[in-house]
Amino acid sequence: MQDGEWPSVVVVIPARNEAETIGAVAKSHLANDYQGRLDLIVVDDQSSDGTGELVRALDDNRAHVIAGKDLPHGWSGKLWAVNNGLEAAKKIAPDADYVLLTDADIEHAPGTLAKLVTKAVREEQAMVSIMAVLDTRGFWGGLLMPAFIFFFQKLYPFPAINNPASKIGGAAGGCMLIERKALEAIGGVETIKGDLIDDCALGKALKDPKGAKRSIWLGFDEGIVSLRDNRELHTIWKMVARTAFTQLQFSSFLLIGSVIGMALTYLVAPIAFLTLPLHGSILAATLGALAYFGMTLAYTPTLRRYKKSQLWALILPLSAVVYMMMTVSSALNHWRGRGGAWKGRTYS
Repeated sequence: MQDGEWPSVVVVIPARNEAETIGAVAKSHLANDYQGRLDLIVVDDQSSDGTGELVRALDDNRAHVIAGKDLPHGWSGKLWAVNNGLEAAKKIAPDADYVLLTDADIEHAPGTLAKLVTKAVREEQAMVSIMAVLDTRGFWGGLLMPAFIFFFQKLYPFPAINNPASKIGGAAGGCMLIERKALEAIGGVETIKGDLIDDCALGKALKDPKGAKRSIWLGFDEGIVSLRDNRELHTIWKMVARTAFTQLQFSSFLLIGSVIGMALTYLVAPIAFLTLPLHGSILAATLGALAYFGMTLAYTPTLRRYKKSQLWALILPLSAVVYMMMTVSSALNHWRGRGGAWKGRTYS
């Protein structure tokens, strides 16, 4: 695309008590070298930490702060804030061709928007989504965040999502560039208003609206970076426990099945190999060693993407155990009436 041919884009960011990161994130969008029109809408979702003021202080006429309205019944907080932003965009950027839905802790490099738009236009994609580079510092970040990407890709295989013939839809909520006409055609985010795993729900809705196939794409880009600090276990635990039981459709049977399945997949093989002196079966140990090796081999590309040592693959079973515990914790929170707890809200 040449200068003057770039589609206009409106960026919508829901932000609830995001003072720690919103300043840097907003600056990254406004510093973008995109050649088309760009508007930034930050929905201050009733923050108490000055989130909105930090964006207003940037004093850029492309940046707009919208006060989030009271949350109505049936909506998740994030999607309601996004909906507020989309409604505001009808006045602020009525002619925008694309909407970029992103998060208040996702920083964008200067050239990423141009790459997203180019791919969307040239390949006629209804949505182009990027899995942000996650913080893997410290023991817990190294143990759990590459594993998060590894397990996510098992639930939502990128090649299947990117294949128009596949029924699997998905996305990464930190960065979703969506053709505005496609979003309006499915009724906007209201069609998924109660979903806690809103990114994947939106990807599925965009890909297969009443049988009319649309192309969507999900991939990686080093220029999309999460500023969320993952060095503490409780931070990761809250993030996963918020939606893990939702992923299992709030089913006790699926919970039991997933725990058993994870144990069989990630624990039996290394235990069989490492406990040879106890059971004395060369065959069991050999098969366990082969399966253990295959597991570490499958995990290698994810570790390389995050520039982590191959030694982390040896403790992938430990990562699996922690995720099993977080999933059970998610179910317990739901049963106690504290499901989906996030930013002071619960969704039972």
